[in-house]
Amino acid sequence: MKSRMRRVQAGIIQAREAQARAGANQVTGNDQVRIEMQSFLQALRSYPERFARNPRLSFAEHCSGLVQTAKAEPRRRD
Repeated sequence: MKSRMRRVQAGIIQAREAQARAGANQVTGNDQVRIEMQSFLQALRSYPERFARNPRLSFAEHCSGLVQTAKAEPRRRD
C-alpha cells in the first residue's frame, strides 16, 4: 500500500514538473515570435533600398534571408 502511494505521489510531482516546463516553453516561444516579428519589420524597412540595388530580389527572398539571420543570432537575456 505504501509503495503504491509513493508511486502516486511521484506521478503527481512529475506532472507538476511537466506543467512548469510547459510554462517555461511558452515564454521561449513568445520570445521566438518577438524575434521573428522584429525581423519582419526590419525587412519591411530595408527592402526598398535592397530592391533598388537588386530589382530581381523578391520581398519573400529578402525577408526569409533576414529571418534565417535572426534565428542564427544568439538570444539576449534581459
